[in-house]
Amino acid sequence: MEVTVLETAEEVAAAAAGEIAAAIGSGAARTLVLAGGSTPRRCYELLADLEVAWGRVTVLFGDERCVPPDHPDSNYRLAREALLDRVSPATVHRMPAELGPDEGAELYSPVVAALAPLDLVLLGVGEDGHTASLFPGHPAVNASGWAIGIHDSPKPPPERVTLTLPGRARRTRWRRGNVAKCHRG
Repeated sequence: MEVTVLETAEEVAAAAAGEIAAAIGSGAARTLVLAGGSTPRRCYELLADLEVAWGRVTVLFGDERCVPPDHPDSNYRLAREALLDRVSPATVHRMPAELGPDEGAELYSPVVAALAPLDLVLLGVGEDGHTASLFPGHPAVNASGWAIGIHDSPKPPPERVTLTLPGRARRTRWRRGNVAKCHRG
């Protein structure tokens, strides 16, 4: 695993945006899984300004809160506002989490399975160690399948849909504060 420590969150966002653009440009990434939460917003804003062949890219999501897609807490809304409304990916597969954790996961799993292995998965690491909606010590960390419903997230809101651990990704990019880690699988 390659670990890079940068001075500021802005540098992390710029480095991540550059790496994503390069992966798409080289043809190494045709599927891009976006991270949720507020941390990636700046990366997405910078990425939208870069020269990227978006017509080759299929966008998915690593997790989503069980809220409507236009809700302020929606990961899809954040990605749409910061990136997706400014670029034209070939396809965007949002998680239908507003249908509830179980139905949302059931509908998303075949989408992910049809596109696997995923080329580039972006993940953040929360202060409590969670990534996507997988929290340390939670049984979902060991779940199998592609997407699962979470009913009891320790962080509000309690209901979410999340991809399982990213072991099926060709490349995973983890971000936490001023640290960026890249794992090529």
